[in-house]
This record gives sequence, structure tokens and C-alpha cells, in this order.
Amino acid sequence: MNDALRAALNQTGYTCEALAERVGVDPKTVGRWLSEGRIPHARHRVAAAGLLGRDVAEIWPDAVRRREPVWFRPWQEIEREAVSLRSFQSMVLPGLLQTEGYARAVLTGAGVLPRGDVERHLAARLARQDILRRADPPQFTAVIDEAVLRRPVGGRATMREQLSALVAACAEPQVRLHVVPSSVGAYAGLNGPFVIATCPDHRLAGYLDNQLQGQVVSDTEDIAAMMAAWENVRGEALSHWQSVDLIREVAETWS
Repeated sequence: MNDALRAALNQTGYTCEALAERVGVDPKTVGRWLSEGRIPHARHRVAAAGLLGRDVAEIWPDAVRRREPVWFRPWQEIEREAVSLRSFQSMVLPGLLQTEGYARAVLTGAGVLPRGDVERHLAARLARQDILRRADPPQFTAVIDEAVLRRPVGGRATMREQLSALVAACAEPQVRLHVVPSSVGAYAGLNGPFVIATCPDHRLAGYLDNQLQGQVVSDTEDIAAMMAAWENVRGEALSHWQSVDLIREVAETWS
């Protein structure tokens, strides 16, 4: 739990409901702030800290010593608050499902990060995975291309470990994984990866990745296009358990 925030609430007499009303958020949102690792949006941090008579760094120190790139922070805030996430990847596994060895191989093999930055980015990526382990995780649905399972990222041992971890993750009720088999020809996924988040207020936000940085998308027409792409890739994919069987089959080839 965020003991600093809880102590500040107790000392000032604020309830979650009262603070939420003053800050302009839902009381459940303030309740989530009390959970470990939940950091509010910047404007909400400043408003809440001011009302509680505290510095932002005192209540949310991780917000000050963030490890992820500046351009990624807006999406990470959305990802942290989302009630559901829909992710499509055609080249690598989603970051929320990557093992440490696989993630390190991806970050190193990309060749765009200075050696000293790899571990910092790796730590940030692994820390993000906490959202799937918390008491109220988002519903996470991922669609990947079969080629992702067969690309030797990090070598045979790394792939064997990664696919075993993937099978284990698929047993969790909040995780659903679907694989687009290699027999499928042209489909919307060939246009690139994307993620769609459903926020607590039911708004949708999208995320597009490229070689330089990511882009948060909120325009209505752009979201509609991403939803259409999602329906296409999901429609071409195997069912969850058919996908798990395929992952197990491919894992054997990495032994």
C-alpha cells in the first residue's frame, strides 16, 4: 500500500470520497492510488498533494525518479489506470508478457539504446508488468502473429523460457492470448502493432509504436480505425486455448 498517502489522509481527516471530490476524480480512483505502484496523472498528483499539504515527491516518490522515457509516460499513465487492454504485436511479444531474458534481448538487439540505458529501460518494462499481478488487474487480451513464437530472440534457451512463461500467463483469468497462424495471408496486422485501452470512465485511448517513439491516440476517427483493425486481427486469430496448444507445440521446437 501507499503508506505515505494513507498517513496523509489520516492526518488531514480527508476520506477517499472527500479527496476525490476536491481533485475531480472518482472515489474508486483515489482508492486505487492507495495501492502499491499506482501513480495518478500529473495534474491529479499536484492537486492531491496540495490539498494534503505534502510534496508530490513525499507521496509518490516514484513519479520523480521515473525510469521510462519521457515520451512513454502519458501512455504508461493510461495503461496503469485502464480496466482493459487490447494489444496486437506482429514482431515481438507484448511488453507486459515478456520475461527478463527476452526483454533484454529485444532492447539490446534493437541497437538504438546506449549500453548504459538498456538496464534502465529493462527495469521500467518489467515494473509495468505489476499491473497484471495486482488485486484488480485489467482484462488483458493480446493477439500476436505466429512469427513471434518462431523468431529466435535471445537464443533457444531464452525462447524456451519465454514460451513456458507465456503458457503460465495464459492460465490467469485476466489474460487472453490469440495467435494469428502463419497460414493467414494479408490482414490488418501487417500495418503494424497497436494497443487499445479502455479507461475507467469508458473512454478509449490508443497507442502506436515506431522506431523512434510511441504515440498516444485519442481522436474519435483514429480510435474507430484502430477498433476496425482490432476486429480484423482478432477475427483471423485462433481461440485462446487453440493458441495455448500452438505455443506449447512451438516451445518443444526450442528444446
